[in-house]
Amino acid sequence: MSSNSLPSFDEHRWLISVQQTLEEELENDHDFPVSIFNVPKTLRACDPDSYTPQLVAIGPYHYWRPELYEMERYKIAAAKRTQKQLQTLQFQHVIDHLIKLEPKIRASYHKLLNFSDETLGWMVAIDACFLLEFLQMYAIKEGVVTVTRVPSGMSHLVDCAGRKSAHDSILKDMVMLENQIPLSVLRKMLELQFSSLEIADDRLHLMLVGFCQELSPFKRTQNVPKIRVSQCAHLLDYLYDTIAPKLESSTDIPEAVGPPGDETDQRKESSFGNSSYVKDLFSEIWKLLSKLENGPIRRLNAVLCSRPVKVLLKLPWKILSNLPVFSILKQPVQDIFFSQDKEKVKPENESSNKEIHKPPLVEEIMIPSVTELSKSGVIFSPTTGNILSITFDPKTRTFYLPTVSLDVNTEVVLRNLVAYEASIASGPLVFTRYTELMNGIIDTVEDVKLLREKGIIMNHMKSDKEVANLWNSMSKSIRLTRVPFLDKVIEDVNKHYNGRWKVKIGRFLKDYVLGSWQFLTLIAAICLLLLMGLKAFCSVYTCSRIFKIDNTNSTTPFIT
Repeated sequence: MSSNSLPSFDEHRWLISVQQTLEEELENDHDFPVSIFNVPKTLRACDPDSYTPQLVAIGPYHYWRPELYEMERYKIAAAKRTQKQLQTLQFQHVIDHLIKLEPKIRASYHKLLNFSDETLGWMVAIDACFLLEFLQMYAIKEGVVTVTRVPSGMSHLVDCAGRKSAHDSILKDMVMLENQIPLSVLRKMLELQFSSLEIADDRLHLMLVGFCQELSPFKRTQNVPKIRVSQCAHLLDYLYDTIAPKLESSTDIPEAVGPPGDETDQRKESSFGNSSYVKDLFSEIWKLLSKLENGPIRRLNAVLCSRPVKVLLKLPWKILSNLPVFSILKQPVQDIFFSQDKEKVKPENESSNKEIHKPPLVEEIMIPSVTELSKSGVIFSPTTGNILSITFDPKTRTFYLPTVSLDVNTEVVLRNLVAYEASIASGPLVFTRYTELMNGIIDTVEDVKLLREKGIIMNHMKSDKEVANLWNSMSKSIRLTRVPFLDKVIEDVNKHYNGRWKVKIGRFLKDYVLGSWQFLTLIAAICLLLLMGLKAFCSVYTCSRIFKIDNTNSTTPFIT
């Protein structure tokens, strides 16, 4: 209610309205779950066009937008053709039946609908006529989706192959979360046409199956769920049920509290400096060493190659690590050479369970990219199943991913499925976690190319770059959650990747050599002290007599 209407506020009328609404809700509250929501602002801010209809308004949320009025005459034309099919029934008779469903229709929307019952009835009836006429083009026959003859009123919008741009725009608008009407309205319209609810459900089921096969990114041939029309709230809900698997038992994981980022990475960032410090350090060390004479440098080389030093290096690691100087280097060396042994000693179930039940700390899944995994020996293999078919076989190093088909409609479909899942799901966000996984393993065009060559991505877009941008822009989610079977796959992949010697050595060099100015400073200080000590020692004692070094030609560089 606007502030201008507050002075004329009728308290008595408001009380009567609230009492009537409460009585109606108490009678049928268990049959009226909310299923049509406003898109959360955090998701809409990333890409508003993916959630806002561009051509046709379905339902009351965007009905009064002037830029969508052009399609109203085509919706009215569809209603006229439906009226002819009703034969003896008048269209007002259809409206009367829908007005009886008004409490259920109104309760399906999360947003308050501030207009009369008759207006709502006419609105959803006209939209239902348009949807049914459009869906009829995708009704399957003998298990195959065939596009039927297009009504003359829609001939400029879509051809028999469904290739015109207006057709794609309508498809996008039909799957948007805010652009839905209850499926019960479509069922009632078909029931009045065929005088049987069972026939109406069968016809509607054939339409929805073909429609979902057209829009679903998973073109699978196995484990196709059999969904009853009566159990679905609207078109987007039916599409979601065909794509997202339902876990038998799952518990909701609370959101992570704290700054986004891994604690380990934060510790490393706090302890490791900028790479420019490394260059400055080496330049200072070189200046100091250049001032020294050639003799001490040659003598240091001889010391390192002498017999006592060689005997010292052959000592066991436990004895060597307890020495004053080597004890400082104990931890980084153990991290690279002995981390694998620690992983073997630690029980596998204990570590995996702890990781799975911990809430994620970052929005993007911490997993190597496709290129990095491929270089480490991981083999990517496509499956014809759904998200549940995602597995990793450590023995064969095979990463199984479902085949996904991407076209001009896919981004809108994926985004609205994520928004709908976030609105209705109280437990783990399975589909959202899948999009986070794909976002984690796809970083560059090369990653998309490798998956396309393996048959995991079927690219119907302009280029691989568009596919990479699509997945990388899907990182925004409502809340961070864990899905046990997907997180187990991620854990196994990371365990395999981190166990490779090439990865360990590269990470060691990055963390302890190139990324740690403290470690480099320590090494430089030790070398400087050794050189100064050696120079002082040689100034008192004759180093050539101890190490048997030939000093006859001191000006010639010493070469070993």
